[in-house]
Amino acid sequence: MLPLFPLNLVVYPGEKLNLHIFELRYRQLIDECLEENKTFGIPAFLNDRLPGYGTEVEVVALHKRYDDGRMDISTRGLRVFQIDTFNNPMEDKLYAGGEVIYTSESTDLDSPLPELTKLLDQLYNLLSITVEYQVEVAPFSFQVAHKVGMSLDDEYELLTIPQESERQLFLIQHLRKVLPVVADMEQTKARIRLNGHFKNLDPLNF
Repeated sequence: MLPLFPLNLVVYPGEKLNLHIFELRYRQLIDECLEENKTFGIPAFLNDRLPGYGTEVEVVALHKRYDDGRMDISTRGLRVFQIDTFNNPMEDKLYAGGEVIYTSESTDLDSPLPELTKLLDQLYNLLSITVEYQVEVAPFSFQVAHKVGMSLDDEYELLTIPQESERQLFLIQHLRKVLPVVADMEQTKARIRLNGHFKNLDPLNF
């Protein structure tokens, strides 16, 4: 049985997530995790339902406890699970929980595919932003999943893929689709910036 804290987001293993805890049921959950050194699960809550997958997380630090019981905490993602049974609330608790099945992680890649890093560089160059990631830290796909402009549904689909190689191919397919759109958007922005400025135009020869 794993205590569950459903959220409208996708958490990946290795990800650091800061949370502000204010509901009474989740204050009870976090208090128990802190006192008993327990973990809890964050299943993705999408389209008003729990599709089933989530990530087990641990509380890394309690940053602040307010007078009214609210808390600011830091968590870290550990491993992916699928909900087998869901009880809301758990017996004698205010919060939900359930039996979960941990998915087996297939570490069939220890480094990113060359095409993936190439496409990432192209995206960040187009956007003129710097995004830090560590190619030597696996699984690489989870490091960059939130940094490529995927929809929440696509982020969730990536979470359900157990093989690292398949996840990286999923990211490559996404980037192949999004890069032309981003490039066109940047060209449009450049044209808008030029509008109203004096232009040095070459005469046309007819």
